[in-house]
Amino acid sequence: MSLSPTEDRPEVDVAVVSGGIVGLAVARSLASGDDPLSVRVLERDAVVGGHQTGHNSGVVHAGVYYLPGSLKAQLCVEGARLLYAYCEQHGVPIDRRGKLIVARDASEIPALDELTRRATANGAPGLRRLAAEEIEEVEPHCRGVAAIHSPATGIVDYSAVARALALEGLGATVATGAEVAGIERKRGALTLRHAKGETRARFAVFCAGAWSDRLAVMAGAPADPRIVPFRGAYLRLRPEKRDLVRGLIYPVPDPALPFLGVHLTRHIDGEVSLGPTALLAPGREAYRLRDFDVADVAATASWPGSWRMARRWWRTGATEVRWAASRRAFARAAAVYVPELDPGDFSPYFTGIRAQAVARDGALVDDFVIHETPGALHVRNAPSPAATSALAIAELLGDRARASLAAA
Repeated sequence: MSLSPTEDRPEVDVAVVSGGIVGLAVARSLASGDDPLSVRVLERDAVVGGHQTGHNSGVVHAGVYYLPGSLKAQLCVEGARLLYAYCEQHGVPIDRRGKLIVARDASEIPALDELTRRATANGAPGLRRLAAEEIEEVEPHCRGVAAIHSPATGIVDYSAVARALALEGLGATVATGAEVAGIERKRGALTLRHAKGETRARFAVFCAGAWSDRLAVMAGAPADPRIVPFRGAYLRLRPEKRDLVRGLIYPVPDPALPFLGVHLTRHIDGEVSLGPTALLAPGREAYRLRDFDVADVAATASWPGSWRMARRWWRTGATEVRWAASRRAFARAAAVYVPELDPGDFSPYFTGIRAQAVARDGALVDDFVIHETPGALHVRNAPSPAATSALAIAELLGDRARASLAAA
């Protein structure tokens, strides 16, 4: 039961800022167990899961790509296990569809070897290395010289997972339309000023995605890293050609980049998509080509890391621009792996915004980043596989929040 706020008596134990899948999972973790806490989720939009949670390819990652020992490596495998169990328990459709990571030619074999090493070290379940002639056993229309088969990779609708988490409740309340605009720490508690008033909490956990850097700085955290939004566009394969893709077909990614490359994905509803592209976005909500936010563009342009990143990756950027400008070029990237695909087989689908942290030195931050300020935790970088890892991230943040409350 919530308490009335006073100057000395917090309204709730913990405020969770953002109703994306990570924030909702954190709220569930804190409001359940042997010692449940009172929790209020503050979501800026009218619905939960409206941004990265609801605009992605819906892949349940198995832990193949991530540097062993990193937070991504530690939390992805456990997060996937928890996610499969949660969806099965709560009736959310989820499918271990399986994924191929395909080497186009001999030059990509060393990178495929490195992925095999990482996946094995991370404990990715059921991994299998395939020779060229074995690829067709998994994806009959796919071609390559070698591949990794990850049978534990799956697909799910993360918006449906977010809705299930919100409906489950477990003592947490969700306030939508409650964008946080001010943070003040006084007498051992935080006052969060938002569009619906104020919430006073003993502790706060910020999982605000594209707005995570601004809220962290508002609470006293360093400016580094800065969120730089990337717009990812997807194409949809026409229904008559969907049978060309059974599951998920991925390229061998550039290990220096946190992006996994343009891939073919069969979704939980049967649709097949190609994407995403990765272009700098003119806004943190720039889902449409005409969307433009002056403040967001200024924030990106004023960050030294943005220019250093651009100088380092301009060739990659040029390729992304070509794919974004030409559906034919974009489709040709898919036809490398599935030769029967033609540009006319695709139509526009949906777009997403990736909240990518960029360091001051121009590095694209590859791991999850969690900062701490007095009375609060801040998730500063949580792109893919954050949705897969959400329940495991929630356990980590929940333990740290409880420990901080106990020590206060």
